Amino acid sequence: MTERGTAVLRIRRATSGDTDAVLGLFDEAITWFTAIGNTAQWGTQPWSTQPKRRTEVEELCNEQGAWIAETDAVLGALVVGAARDHIPPGEDERELYIRLLIGSRQPRARGVGRRLLAFADEQARLEGRTTLRVDCYAGGSGKLVEFYESCGYQRTETFEVRGWPGQILARRLD
Repeated sequence: MTERGTAVLRIRRATSGDTDAVLGLFDEAITWFTAIGNTAQWGTQPWSTQPKRRTEVEELCNEQGAWIAETDAVLGALVVGAARDHIPPGEDERELYIRLLIGSRQPRARGVGRRLLAFADEQARLEGRTTLRVDCYAGGSGKLVEFYESCGYQRTETFEVRGWPGQILARRLD
């Protein structure tokens, strides 16, 4: 099926069978980051070659809140659930935390991140949640933080994990 000549984006539950495709998204991002000089966010080595990262991504793909955005190929992934241990608790007990959001760097994937964030809004509402929170890399040019702000998120607090600067952002649902 197509809409105006482009393949229709489908969002479905992720499974462990999606591990390689999601690792491919990380590898794509790392290649791009390295090319633009951003080596501090996720390093320079492909995640697909790192056993620890492979295990982490497989575990994420198996989570109840794991979703895949695809056409004829996987173009993005979203995982929602509880915040990770290194994240301070939010003010809203009914929050849904975005544990992972990643999209392909391919031109045909343009807008997938925003679509997955809108999907996270839908999931939060279905679960009776009132707030979404997310954390991201706060170093480099700051464009990642600006992306989330352009999607309606507001900066709340910063954190650091072993020298990695992070920014927490929140979005209240009306």
